[in-house]
Amino acid sequence: MHLLVMRHGKAEDSHPQGDAARRLVETGREQARRAARVLAHAQQLPDIVLTSPYERALRTAEEFCTTAGIAAPIIQDWLACGMHPQTAMRELSAFSEFRHIAIVGHEPDLSCLISHIIEAPYGSVLMKKGAFAAIECSPPARGGILLYLVPPKLTDQI
Repeated sequence: MHLLVMRHGKAEDSHPQGDAARRLVETGREQARRAARVLAHAQQLPDIVLTSPYERALRTAEEFCTTAGIAAPIIQDWLACGMHPQTAMRELSAFSEFRHIAIVGHEPDLSCLISHIIEAPYGSVLMKKGAFAAIECSPPARGGILLYLVPPKLTDQI
């Protein structure tokens, strides 16, 4: 499986209805659009996009899918804040019929997931808002290969 891991784009610092309701700001929407353009140009678009139900992640995924011209994202509750790497790997194994899968979620969950998959020490991977990474892996097994991790600053001019 080619797993694309995306952190939501830049969002509001707070929201009166709580963390789950925080909205993307324009910078965050543009980060999602740039990621879609970069991956489309590299012919690395996913077959399916799974997203956290939190507002900022869902809107990141929708902006990404719209720009890429692919099917709308599918909400997965297990991608909400607090996701455990073992849970993610078990859930991802249910999507084995797809070769290229994208997930959109939160920190520190995504960094922990990447570290878990590639068997790196926790804390050795950092996903900035709007960053995306690709890993070749075979859920639920560990031992994947990090193919790339792109911070949003590298896509600023695209």
